[in-house]
Amino acid sequence: MQSQNRFFDDLARVASGAAGAISGVRGEIEARLRDQLERLLAGMDLVSREEFEAVKAMAAKAREEQELLQRQIEALEARLAGVRKTRTAGPSTQSPEGKNDPKR
Repeated sequence: MQSQNRFFDDLARVASGAAGAISGVRGEIEARLRDQLERLLAGMDLVSREEFEAVKAMAAKAREEQELLQRQIEALEARLAGVRKTRTAGPSTQSPEGKNDPKR
């Protein structure tokens, strides 16, 4: 009976050692894959998250400014159209020669 217990103890130790070795190999493989992936990505000319967020914020600000300017242009065009309307609709006080004639 004792030999069976000893056999199982030895088997448990071997299994434990194999699990530890497999865990170490797994860690080594992950580290090497991570290094290879980092080298691959470094050669691809990708931007960092910080750079992307900075450009995204700049684009949002530029869009807001563009929309504000567009609204200002539309308001100025409306005012200009109103001024043109009043000039063409009102009676002319100019003489045919193009000079103001207070007697007419």
